[in-house]
Amino acid sequence: MVKNIIAIDVGSGTQDILLYQPGKPLENCPKFIVPSRTQIVAAEIRKATAQGREIFLQGHLMGGGACVLALKEHLASGLKTYATPQAALTFNDNLETVKNMGVELCAEAPASAISIRLGDIDSPALKQAIAAFGLEYPQNWAVAVQDHGFSTTESNRTLRFKLWKDFVFHGGDLRTLVFKGGIPEVYTRMRAVREILPAAVLSDTGTAALLGIMADPSVKPFLEQGILALNIGNSHTLAAAIRGQRVYGIFEHHTGMLTLETLLKFIQSFQAAELTNGEIFENGGHGAVQHPEMQPGWEYVVVTGPRRSMVKSLKWYEAAPYGDMMLTGCFGLLAGMEII
Repeated sequence: MVKNIIAIDVGSGTQDILLYQPGKPLENCPKFIVPSRTQIVAAEIRKATAQGREIFLQGHLMGGGACVLALKEHLASGLKTYATPQAALTFNDNLETVKNMGVELCAEAPASAISIRLGDIDSPALKQAIAAFGLEYPQNWAVAVQDHGFSTTESNRTLRFKLWKDFVFHGGDLRTLVFKGGIPEVYTRMRAVREILPAAVLSDTGTAALLGIMADPSVKPFLEQGILALNIGNSHTLAAAIRGQRVYGIFEHHTGMLTLETLLKFIQSFQAAELTNGEIFENGGHGAVQHPEMQPGWEYVVVTGPRRSMVKSLKWYEAAPYGDMMLTGCFGLLAGMEII
């Protein structure tokens, strides 16, 4: 019997939370859209900077983005930063690089430093928020984070697309990237969440978004002919050519580096099965991969994500599974668990 589940899609701007309650229409399940942990940690670092205080970063590896920028600003102000090795991996896979930034690694906080806890999930805060509404606190978790993979020798962009290429060339079934049991060692960010929540189901945010698009009742009838699924997030834009349950190609870029014109050019090249990895990578994106069996087509384009307004003029179908676009990733997690 399926029990209550907290599904969380961790983004760079927000963490989107669904309290799934079996037997209740999905539209009526409790939902929260709140700042992501990297935004919260960044605010804590900046507060310490404004107070002229040293900081000690502890806890778990988590997503970077806003908190990395805040740390660089803190160090540039001349204030010291201390961190445990686990927390320091948030800022680079190579701890020597982190030390060269000016971060001193240690196990305990100096008396002069403000302690800041890192981690993509803040269980106490979630428990407090849920209790405030008189809701039952679920013991089952499903979490999506963007995990580039761990490497001290190559860029995250390069490694991420090696992993996507391996996926596309070995079946392309997104459900295989929803980890209910063991998590491959390369996915250190997912493994860090599993340390916080030992029984949690984990996936990449890209995987969750694509599964969520596929779960939209209006999209399902088009899956057999093939769709081009597009997730325009606050930081990253991901596109995938999907037919049935199989992904034939993927490309990913940084949303802030795209204009409507450049994105449309990439989409059209992708639809023609002509987009190369070099075109995306050299433009500052993550990369592109296409299976040799990917043929031209993919005219039915489905878009989701908080920055989807970028392509509003193109009148592509805007996916909002179960009436809520911001929870596309949460619904994707449930779909990957074969609950919906």
